[in-house]
Amino acid sequence: MNLQADTSGLPAHELVYRRLRDMILFGELEPGQPVTIQGLVEHMQVGMTPVREALRRLTAAGALEFQGNRRIIVPVLDASAIEELTLARIALEPQLARRAAQRCDADGVARLSATDARLDAAIARGDVRGYLVENHQFHAEMNAIASAPILTDLVEGLWLRFGPSLRVVCGQFGTRNLPDQHKAILAALDARDPEAAAQAMRADVQQGMTQITEGLA
Repeated sequence: MNLQADTSGLPAHELVYRRLRDMILFGELEPGQPVTIQGLVEHMQVGMTPVREALRRLTAAGALEFQGNRRIIVPVLDASAIEELTLARIALEPQLARRAAQRCDADGVARLSATDARLDAAIARGDVRGYLVENHQFHAEMNAIASAPILTDLVEGLWLRFGPSLRVVCGQFGTRNLPDQHKAILAALDARDPEAAAQAMRADVQQGMTQITEGLA
């Protein structure tokens, strides 16, 4: 990917950060896979400085760990880490769903429904990366509707920690049996029912994290 060709107007360091974040989030970098700064520079076709800045931000967020000899890895989750991530997600994400139900309009439900339809299509064709992208997009769009930037930033940090492990599990077992509660979430948002939205999100989080636990056991 040549970031120099990007026309979004964002500075180079932000483009590099977002690209590296997506590589982690959607499984291009697997848990425990070592990479080097120079290797990332060559892969992303950018300078050393924006790569270092992106790595600094992602390491501070817990999405990466520095090893010896200038190596970086995506952390490998153990059972204790998965338990903590589950507790944190259950504490935060239902609150975002509750707020979204209070603020969502018909256009918001339509956008989320379209994203969920793309997710279903990715599942049907066995497209693991497509599933991961659209699943994250669904949650990101709902969180934007919730209009709670502090909570959303916290949740994004959690997703960076468990996303690579979800990719591993999907790679092992495919997409067809992936559970989600998106239809229940959409119904709750459409009905403007905050409690139903929170309950559906709690179930969605629990199902996903249980799948990671069982898949990595």
